[in-house]
Amino acid sequence: MSVKIRLKRMGSKKHPFYRVVVANSTESRDGRFIETIGTYDPCQEPPIVNIDADKALQWLGHGAIPTDTTRALLKKQGILDRLAAAKLALRSSK
Repeated sequence: MSVKIRLKRMGSKKHPFYRVVVANSTESRDGRFIETIGTYDPCQEPPIVNIDADKALQWLGHGAIPTDTTRALLKKQGILDRLAAAKLALRSSK
């Protein structure tokens, strides 16, 4: 069973906002989740993205797999770049 970082839909009809959550891949989209690590509101101009970088890096380090949309959000926030730099630093120190 793998762990994924994905979006959980919240909000009212035609006015969604999303929570960025860590969940088992077998759970439904709006089902149980392990932890909330951020929010995403596409209805604002510009869209608002708030992700706790430390929690995201911790889960990515433990092997959580982001979905395509959350991967784009993490990249936009610079979290994936920090993860790559940390892995590179770890490899070069060996």
